[in-house]
Amino acid sequence: MLDIQDLRVHFRNAPEGKDAVKGISLHMDQGEILGLVGESGSGKTVTAMALAGLLSSTRTQLSGRIVFRDRDLFQASREELRAIRGKEICVVFQEPMTSLDPVMPIGPQVEEALLVHTGLPPDQRRVKALQAMADAELPDPETLYRKYPHELSGGMLQRVMIAAAIISEPDLLICDEPTTALDVTIQEGILTLLKKINQEKGTGILFISHNLHVVRKLCTRVAVMCKGELIEEGPVDQVFFHPQQDYTKRLIAAIPTRRKRG
Repeated sequence: MLDIQDLRVHFRNAPEGKDAVKGISLHMDQGEILGLVGESGSGKTVTAMALAGLLSSTRTQLSGRIVFRDRDLFQASREELRAIRGKEICVVFQEPMTSLDPVMPIGPQVEEALLVHTGLPPDQRRVKALQAMADAELPDPETLYRKYPHELSGGMLQRVMIAAAIISEPDLLICDEPTTALDVTIQEGILTLLKKINQEKGTGILFISHNLHVVRKLCTRVAVMCKGELIEEGPVDQVFFHPQQDYTKRLIAAIPTRRKRG
């Protein structure tokens, strides 16, 4: 479904040779959940934003290939990218409060992808939005449809973001640390929801995180990034129990346990 080949991302105001992403290659199969992990600044979010077409061409220089369903996204026209982004490839960001419009009710924001990508009339968009909210396990979608973001908790807002992302039934869902700001119990619910979406709808998920423990619970395969480079990749249990790189070993060692302090 997805094939990234020698992807390089350079911010134009950065010194020459200081690429944010340094020639990584990665693939995803249909319906796979792939974890992309690394500490802050490792390049994982920049990689995802390049994949989603959300990096400004005036501020970044891209090279390599991103092939999605046999289409090279770097060679696609603006119209083709617009048709793909928000319909076939959707993103769930880390901070829903900064991603949602505070003066617009929840319902129309969930519907936005349908407004852009389909010719459905308002009543049908509303029906689909309510169904997407129900699929995201939001309680009482009819009431929430009319509420504003400030009236919802952080966990509910994250589910709203997921509902807005899955309403167009994308092939690929990019989740950029969607559980980082949530407490453990809400985090568990979001992970369960993402796995349910993957199993029931066959949606491929690229899950970005710095937390290997969370990735192990959700993903089938994991890729580890460090300073813009892809240093290790493989099945989750293989990487988790038999890491080959010292950096991966340090990431795993940083996972807190009941016996480990500090």
